[in-house]
Amino acid sequence: MNVLLVCSMGASTASMCKRIDAAAAAEGMELTTTAVPMAMMGDKIDWADVVLIGPQIRFMLEKVSASAKGKPVEAIDMMAYGTMDGAKVLAQIKGMI
Repeated sequence: MNVLLVCSMGASTASMCKRIDAAAAAEGMELTTTAVPMAMMGDKIDWADVVLIGPQIRFMLEKVSASAKGKPVEAIDMMAYGTMDGAKVLAQIKGMI
C-alpha cells in the first residue's frame, strides 16, 4: 500500500513517514509512505492508495479529495501528529482502507 502525506512544506510529514513506517514494520505490514508539500501533490497523487494531509492544512481537505479522484483522504489526527505517534496514524490508515 502506498500512503501519501501532504503538508504545507513537507518537512514535518517526512518525520511522520518514518514513524508510520516503523509502526508498520513492527506489525509486519508492507507500507510505503512519502511526504510532499502541497505544491507538489499532483506529482504523487496517482501513486497513492491513501492520502493524509497535515492538520495545519486540513482546510484544504476538499481540494485534496477532488485531486485524489475517489481515493480515501483524511486529515491526520491532530494529537497523533503533534506527538509524532506513528502507531496511531497507522491505525487511522487502516481505518481508511
